[in-house]
Amino acid sequence: MPDTAPAGLSSAEAARRLAEHGPNRLAETQVISPLRILLRQFAGFLVLVLIAAMTIAAALGEVIDALAIGLVVLLNGLLGFVQEWRAETALAALRKMLDPKARVVRDGHQQMIETSAIVPGDLVVMEAGDRVPADITLHLALQLRVDESVLTGESLPVDKSGNDAAVHMGTSVVAGRAEGIVQATGSRTQFGQIAELTGSVGEKQTHLTRQLGVLARQMGFAAIALGGAVVVAGLAVGQDLLDMFMTGLSLAVAIVPEGLPAVVTITLALGASAMVRHHALARRLQAVETLGAASVICTDKTGTLTENKMTAARVWLPGDCAFTVTGTGYDPSGHIEGPSGPLRHGDDPVLSELLDCAMICNHASLHQDAGQWQMVGEPTEGALMTLAYKGWAPLPDPACVLSEEAFSSERKRMSVVSTCNGGPVLYAKGAPEAILDVCSHLAGPEGPAPMIGPARHLVDTAYSEMAGGGLRVIALASAPVPGEGAAEENLTFLGLVGLIDPPRPEVPAAVAACRSAGIRVIMITGDSPVTAHAIAREVGLPVTQVVTGDRVDAASDSDLRALLAQDVVFARTAPAHKMRLVEALQAEGQIVAMTGDGVNDAPALKRADIGVAMGIRGTDVAKDAADLVLLDDNFATIVRVVREGRRQFENVQRFVRYLLSSNAGEVVAILANLFLGGPLILLATQILWMNLITDGVTAVALGLEKATKDQMEDPPRPMEAGIVGPAGLAMILAFGAYAGAAGLWVFYMLLPQGEDLARTAAFTAIVVFEKMSVFAFRSFRQPCWKIGLASNPLLLLALLLMLAAQVAAVYWPPLQLLLRTVPLGVEHWQMIGLLALPLVLVPEAVKSVMVLRGRHGPA
Repeated sequence: MPDTAPAGLSSAEAARRLAEHGPNRLAETQVISPLRILLRQFAGFLVLVLIAAMTIAAALGEVIDALAIGLVVLLNGLLGFVQEWRAETALAALRKMLDPKARVVRDGHQQMIETSAIVPGDLVVMEAGDRVPADITLHLALQLRVDESVLTGESLPVDKSGNDAAVHMGTSVVAGRAEGIVQATGSRTQFGQIAELTGSVGEKQTHLTRQLGVLARQMGFAAIALGGAVVVAGLAVGQDLLDMFMTGLSLAVAIVPEGLPAVVTITLALGASAMVRHHALARRLQAVETLGAASVICTDKTGTLTENKMTAARVWLPGDCAFTVTGTGYDPSGHIEGPSGPLRHGDDPVLSELLDCAMICNHASLHQDAGQWQMVGEPTEGALMTLAYKGWAPLPDPACVLSEEAFSSERKRMSVVSTCNGGPVLYAKGAPEAILDVCSHLAGPEGPAPMIGPARHLVDTAYSEMAGGGLRVIALASAPVPGEGAAEENLTFLGLVGLIDPPRPEVPAAVAACRSAGIRVIMITGDSPVTAHAIAREVGLPVTQVVTGDRVDAASDSDLRALLAQDVVFARTAPAHKMRLVEALQAEGQIVAMTGDGVNDAPALKRADIGVAMGIRGTDVAKDAADLVLLDDNFATIVRVVREGRRQFENVQRFVRYLLSSNAGEVVAILANLFLGGPLILLATQILWMNLITDGVTAVALGLEKATKDQMEDPPRPMEAGIVGPAGLAMILAFGAYAGAAGLWVFYMLLPQGEDLARTAAFTAIVVFEKMSVFAFRSFRQPCWKIGLASNPLLLLALLLMLAAQVAAVYWPPLQLLLRTVPLGVEHWQMIGLLALPLVLVPEAVKSVMVLRGRHGPA
């Protein structure tokens, strides 16, 4: 067994062992190399067809066409490589942020460190919900149960007790508490040895990516059929076979934006990276996208709606004695204010017993770091520990603890048997009703007295008053017991401690934003009904009734759905109730987001459409089950993610509709010209230039549009909402018809002056039309003057660069040779500019009228 000091390792010794044994992490899954990313840019079906066409053109002596196709394919591949490499880099940074933490004893006190820094010999402390960070031999196991299914396949948790019991890396603590010494880390653990035999598993596709994949396949079949029809039609009117083959091939490429799924994945990855700045970490790319469609958010109270900075504010003792407590947070410099001044341990026998109970029945610890008090442990226990410090309670000897009954969401209490104050004494703390259930006496100056009716009523009244003031109320009790295995019964009630956890100041506005966006917010808390109602009122949640967990258990499915149709808050609930509430809401067709932090929340987080785990107080098991991790545990962050999800979906709609409308203009021009029997309006290389160079850059920039102010004023979109949709199809057809017809008009107007000039002008006109139409797709409802003309500077930059590229295509000799263009005169540019104006002015006018009338256009 690796040697370790009773107080754990020192920082210096831990650093030495880390250098010797290396980080506590498994061998990295295979990282995709830049070369592999580059090569797969040329593996798409249509890209391979283009390469084949380039080969055929070269074999037939069409060197310029072959060079042009090759250059376009190369530039498209390089652009795709840059975008995908950025996405890979962003995702790698996100994965690094998912590194879990563990609690170890270093330099004599507990601290949270990254599991990668754990070394053999470390003293590790684990509780329910923690992932076991290494192979560990236990020297303390209190009612410990471990889920070892990742190693053994056994679904039932395994009890761990006795000396030298072992737990292994990758397993999960589902109940109890344990301490132990690390024996092996990283690849030397049992889990690491198994992991070396397994390969990496690919990322699962998102709903949106699958939807886009279906769209691309459908368009692919249509493109091949239409391209073939163009070849046949061209041959029928006497066109050259090679020209028509290249035109049909290019038209197929024009119809299908074949890189669309990859661009969407890149957009979501970069969006997920950007969400970290909003304190949210998407564990799966579909998380933000799905949350954007959420219609119900089921949220915890503590730490999510409130600040989770528990501070004992009031102490009530039997005899109706109430004391206030000064100070905030975990700084123990405050005091307990009595009628004649500060009270300390020993001034009042009942208060002294209560402070002993608060300190002994507790796993939190306080220590100073750089002059600041730090708390390690659960916030409620930290507040009770700080209260005991303020009352100058003596520090207990941990060796005096004989046994422990761990807290659970079912029991709602915890107890410890200790000999710190003489004979064995059982100390218990928990929810008032859970403690009162096992109490038979009330503490008093003259000793315990039977808890008869009036005395119980007095406790209930004090409890209701404290909870009604927004305090979280904890009850404490104790009793001498015959031995360490004593039952929790016939205890003496010591008093109540009121903990204040005020609502976060930004939460009321976030709740109001949800209501404006048509998203319902339901509070589900383990706290008391009175406290839950008080906090709901403060944050702006409408409440007609508070429903307890017992009532949820007793309700039928139909009764529960009827309750959920009202403005309700759920209190005194267990994690199992969350699962039932999620299922009931989903049965009504709701898209449900569920927050959670405990090990027992994991099933509900998985069952919800979007599981949201707490990053600060959340257990490792909850984080593993969730789609999204809130790095600040703040409800307002969820609202920011909803806004981001809606922005991302709308941006996908923007650039998909924009790309398709651009392609539609080319298709209209080519097909109409074939039926008219004229010479080719666009050459194959020109079509490829438009679709693989100019359109793609503009579309990606369009996907970076910022959220509009009205984005949180609409109801949630249905999950089955299409990317194109009827309104989008109308836009595509309208813009495509105009661009194609206008380009055709330019071609035939200038055809008498020469085929090359007419083709160059039509080619340039369609490119300019596509660039100018992008303003109409920036928002489907608001004009540019409303959202800000310069609010997306990257779009303006992309627009200028692509227009400059087209100017180069017209005037730069190398590109003139590749694209077979000739210089245009000023009068030609004036004609093109005048024809482009309606593509900007008409949509802006329509949207301006709608805004001025207070109406929204269709999305």
